[in-house]
Formats: sequence, structure tokens, C-alpha cells
Amino acid sequence: MTEISDTPERFEGAGAIPLLPLRDIVIFPEMVTPLFVGRPRSIAALEKAMDGQRLIFLVAQNDAEIDEPGRDDLFSIGTVAKISQLLKLPDGTMKLLVEGMVRAELLELIDEEACTLACCEEIQEGSCGSLETQALVRSAKELFDAYVSFSSKVPAEVVTAVENVTSAGNLADIITAHLNLRVDEKQEVLEQIDVCDRLELLLELMEREVEILKIEKKIRKRVKNQMERTQKEYYLNEQMRAIQKELGDKDEFKQELIELEEQIEKRKMSREATEKATAELRKLKMMSPMSAEATVVRNYIDWLLSMPWQKSTRDSTDLERAKAILDEDHYGLDKVKERILEHLAVQTLVKKIKGPILCLVGPPGVGKTSLGRSIARAINRKFIRISLGGVRDEAEIRGHRRTYIGAMPGKVIQSMKKAGVRNPVFLLDEIDKMSMDFRGDPSSALLEVLDPEQNKTFGDHFLDMDYDLSHVMFITTANSLQGIPAPLLDRMEIVQLDGYTEEEKLQIACEHLINKQVKEHGLDGRGVRFSAAALREIVRRYTRESGVRDLERRIAAICRKIARQMVDDSAGKEKISIGVPQVNKFLGVPSYRFGRKDQSSQSGVATGLAWTQSGGEILMIEVLELPGQGKLTITGKLGDVMQESAQAAMAYVRSRWQELGLEKDFYRQIDVHIHVPEGAIPKDGPSAGITMATAISSALTRRPVDCNLGMTGEINLRGEVLAIGGLKEKLLAAKRAGLEMVLVPQENEKDLKEIPESLKKGLDICCVGHMDQVLARALLEQPCDGHGEKADK
Repeated sequence: MTEISDTPERFEGAGAIPLLPLRDIVIFPEMVTPLFVGRPRSIAALEKAMDGQRLIFLVAQNDAEIDEPGRDDLFSIGTVAKISQLLKLPDGTMKLLVEGMVRAELLELIDEEACTLACCEEIQEGSCGSLETQALVRSAKELFDAYVSFSSKVPAEVVTAVENVTSAGNLADIITAHLNLRVDEKQEVLEQIDVCDRLELLLELMEREVEILKIEKKIRKRVKNQMERTQKEYYLNEQMRAIQKELGDKDEFKQELIELEEQIEKRKMSREATEKATAELRKLKMMSPMSAEATVVRNYIDWLLSMPWQKSTRDSTDLERAKAILDEDHYGLDKVKERILEHLAVQTLVKKIKGPILCLVGPPGVGKTSLGRSIARAINRKFIRISLGGVRDEAEIRGHRRTYIGAMPGKVIQSMKKAGVRNPVFLLDEIDKMSMDFRGDPSSALLEVLDPEQNKTFGDHFLDMDYDLSHVMFITTANSLQGIPAPLLDRMEIVQLDGYTEEEKLQIACEHLINKQVKEHGLDGRGVRFSAAALREIVRRYTRESGVRDLERRIAAICRKIARQMVDDSAGKEKISIGVPQVNKFLGVPSYRFGRKDQSSQSGVATGLAWTQSGGEILMIEVLELPGQGKLTITGKLGDVMQESAQAAMAYVRSRWQELGLEKDFYRQIDVHIHVPEGAIPKDGPSAGITMATAISSALTRRPVDCNLGMTGEINLRGEVLAIGGLKEKLLAAKRAGLEMVLVPQENEKDLKEIPESLKKGLDICCVGHMDQVLARALLEQPCDGHGEKADK
């Protein structure tokens, strides 16, 4: 084994030599290093050294910021070095190449006028056992090899020098000089006089550095893999932008960020929205413009900026103008029009009231949806409509959270953005057609929207902040109240829209429908005229509805036939008149039978009045007495309520056997069959009780029922006549059928005030409170044989 010498080269000089203080570097013996000198006193020290033995004392400063260090600013141990080369640079500085010789201790400083001299003494290195030294040397070389494998900053010639060095002390110095250590750590190695202590300290420092390098390598590898996987697009985009910038193209993304920042400052948003938008913009600035997250953030900021936070339209409080618009667009509907005018009147007296929640309830085709548009035009507001039919996802109302792909705000926020103002008329159509499933209950989400006490702070999942809906005028529509949950119904003001009477339908057709369809079919100016009889024929025999949709379709069908004729007939006609024959020709066989009263009074047949989805109808109740054992048979596809009414009516008749002139046990020898014609049509409802009791009484007493009389009302076991609904439609059916008298419950007398006088004209309407009153008016005194003929005495 080669013997490693521990004897360093000795410093053979005496006296003081020039001092060169060093910043951020420590020079070791046997170390050849280039230095740059610029301080005047340091340059003077170099010139003095070159005039002598070219020796200079190199010592590190403990504070690199000091330009003129004193004794306390320098470490006590340094290196005596020999200047190998010296070069003066054009800027006045010097470049020199020094070679470290021996360690030396600074004893004293001698300040001369131009430079500083150092009195120093060579330090003799200590020694340790040969085997221990060799073990330390081997460990140092192995660790250095490991260090070199992790670091690419060590030159190849240094690795060779370390392999070939013979002195243990020089080995420690060379390795320390090329490690990535702090100045104070290198100085600590320099100050270790004992070789073994120096090698042990070096091993400790190298162990730490190797571990750090291992961790750095893992981090670099992990970051590199991550960047290759997720950031490749970002770097490509950065390169593209750099190329565009070199070519002089505008940095579009940066410009967009500037524009967004300006919009946030100018936009009058709520305080919460402004803070949220500003925070999201800061996040966007740190993202790649092509990343998916940047798209989500940008979309969110765009939604915040596009929402109407402060902008609103000014309501028109001209009641005369509003009334004229409502009358122009819709015929009738006086209740709704009156409610809107009341709202405008209140608006003229106060600056702001909580937005009313109106619920328009009525059969299809009566103009609920179009009425909302007319209301918006009457009060000079924007109009927004949302159809809720079939909506079953709660997110349709409240929106999705931004964590979901493709998330969007709910229909409420989307519609507010579309309106562009914070006070539109908002129509929620078909609110009774909503349903629910595993995705939530949208009707429950509407509870906050339609509550004037809560919608000031409506929370959409996408916006994730409060939005004020208190300025919105909400209007909802429904065909029936049965499909609306009770808590939601409680938040709305119900406005009932009845079906149109026959006269109202004729008026709507003349003022609106005919002109509209004639114009749409290119017949404007062709002189197309519909007679009143033709329109009445269409209403009575070709439509059966509460509204006017089917009526408009029938008029459109006639207009198409006329257009076809005009195209086929090249000469054309100047005027075209549509009468009943033309209606029958164009529309074919009538779709419905027009209900008419019986021409003669018969026993066991009574005329009732019924309400249907398409309006009022007359309902013929037939009762037949048959030999039997007291069985009651009910036919005609009747619902549970009507079957119970029939049983209650039979019970009442049995209880009044004396007043009706019947035997006490008459029911034991007969069967009673109650039948309602048109059995294919389901019938149900609590309003046929008195009609059935009258028909049963007529059949048993053989007294005919007045064929000019119709009736409606429910009966209880005590014979009291109970209230009914749909009075307007039932009176319309009575008038259309040609009845002269109508019996209605006493409790419905108050409802007669809301019936148009034109409908009541020609009808003798009698209010009854007990079944005895009904029979007194309905049954004729003269008995008959059951077929309308008087019986022989």
C-alpha cells in the first residue's frame, strides 16, 4: 500500500507580506484558483507582492459587505499563496492566478498608506494513526465518488487529482474546495489542524451533501415527470407566445386579462361579487391559458360580469296605458287585469314593494302564458319565460357546482342574464307539471325563489354567492292546484282564470283569431269574412274546450282550404264569405254533439250541469224502476264520488217516502237502475247529487221533471244542498242547451255577482238550500206513464 505523507509544503518566508481579503471564497493549500481584484488597497497589495517574493496572504472576510475590513472582520486562519500570473484589465481591475502554499495564522495587521500587510505564522498540521488515516481517506474518496455521481459541477480533472493525491491533508483540502458548501463551513475545515479531525468533519459535511443531492435528484425526477405529463402543453404555449412576441403579434391572453380587470373595476357589482371576481382573476393570471382550469375560471368571471347587478328598467305607472294594452291583447280576464292595475297603483305611491308572486290557474288555452307577456309590456319591463313542465332535477333551478364538468348556473340565473336587467317579469310556466326523482326536488328549490322574504339572498350553486331577486315580478301558471306542493302554494297569490263563455269565444275570434290567421295564410286584403253563425257552428260542434286554441286551429284549417281554392282558381274571388255550409264543407263531419235539452218532460229523466276541462256540459241522469228486491245499479262509468252521491240520493228518497206518497217498504219490491249516457266518458265530481235524487223521485212517483229546468248541487243525507264549483261554465252549458231555469245551491248565491250579465240574461236562476225545494220546482204535478204522456185516470 502506498504511504501517504502528512507533511505539507512549508512556508519559508519571514516578516510581513501583503494581505488580500477575500469575499465569498476560501483558498486552500495546493489549490490553484483565478481571482478578480477591484478594491484599491487590494490592487496595491498585489503590486507590492509582485515587487517582492510574489507571496500574498489570502484570508476570508466574515462579512462580505465590508469594503475595508479590519482585524475583527477577518478570520484568523488563512492561506499563504504564490501569485503565478497577474493581468491588468482595461477597466482598472486585475485578474490573477494564485496557488495556495500553506496554512497560516494571522498575527497582526500593519496598515501602510497604499495597502495592508499581514504578519502571519505557518501552522504545522497534526497527524493521526496510519490505519485510521487510511480508513478516513478511503471513506472520503468513496463519498466523493458518490457526490460526483449526483453532481455534474465537479470537473473531471478534480476527480483525477483526488484519485492521485498522496497527502491525506491535501485530499481533504481539495475535496472541500469543490464541495457546494457555505464560506463558514469551508473556513471551519481550513481551521482544522489535525488531519483526522479535518477528514471526519469533511465526511460529515459530505454525508449531508450527498443526502441533499439524492433528495434533489428525486424531486427533479418527480417534477420532470409531472411536467412532462401535465405541463407540456403549457411550455409549448409559452414557446408559441414567445415566437408570436418576436414576430410582433399581440399577446392576446395578457390583453384579455387587462380587459377583464378593467371590466371588474367599471362593473357595478355587489361587494361580494367584486371580491370574488378579483380573487378569481388573480388565480387566472397564474394559470396556463390553455389549461382546463383556466377555462373554468374564465367562464365563471364572464358569468359574474354578465349578470345584471344594478341595471333595471323604469316601471310605467300610467294606469290608462296599461289598461289599454291589457284590453288590446286579451278579452275578458277582468280579475287578472284588476290585480295588475292595483300593483301599478301601489308602485306610484311607494318607491319599492316586494315583488308580488301571482299564480294564474286555469284550463288550457285561456291565455295564461300570453297574459304574462302582456303584463310585462303594460308595465314596461323585460319578459322572461321558463317552462317547468317535466323538470325533475333540482340543479335546473339552482345550477351545478363548479367542480362538475360542464357546470352551469340554474335556469333562474341564466334567464336573469338573458333579461339583462334585475327587474323583469319572470313567468314560470306549468309549475304544476314539475316532478321529482333521485336528482332532487325542483319544487323545493323554488321555495326560496318565490318567497319575497328570502329571494333577496337567492343562492345559486354555480355563482356560490347571494343574488337579489326581490325586484323581479314572478308570475306562475298552472292548469290545476293539485300538482303544486302546499308550501309552494302558500307563497303565491292564486288568481283563477275561468274558461271563456261562448260569447267571449266569438268575440275573441272576431277581434283576434280571424285577423291573425287570415294574415298568416296570405289572405290579407282578400275580403275573407266569417259570419256569426259560422263561428258559432265551429265553437259548438267542432271544438270542446275552455280556451280558444282548438278554435284557432279550426279557423286556420278553413283559411288553408280557402288558400288552396284561390291558388287553383286563377281568376280568384274578390270576397269570400264563410257561413255554416262552408264550415261543414271545409271541416267535414262535426266532431262533437251539441248538447240540447229534451223536447218533452219525462219521468225518471233529469237534466244536470257538469264542469269539464273543456268547459260546461249538460248531464242527463236516467232512472228506471224495475221489479226486484231493492238492488241499486249504477252505470255510465262513474267515479267513486258520483257513486256515493247516487247512494246518498237513494237514501234521501227512502227517508222521504211519506212526502213522496210511497209505501214504507217500497224499495223491497223494486230494483232501481241509475244510468248516465255516454258511458265511454269518465264522469266524477260532487255536483250531481240533487239531479240523481230528482230523477229517482220522478221515476218512483211517475211525476215528470220539467224539461226546461237544469240543476247542479250536492246532497247530504239530511237533504241539504251543498255548494259546487265551476258555476260560470255550468250556466254557460245551460244557456247553450236552451234551458230556461237553473237551480243552484244557496251557498253559491254570492258567486252570481261575478257572472257576466250577458250570461245570466235569459236564465231564471233560483237558489235552493234543501232538496224539498228542488223537488217542488222540478217535479210537475201531473203524473205520466213514463214516456212523457199523461196517464189516464
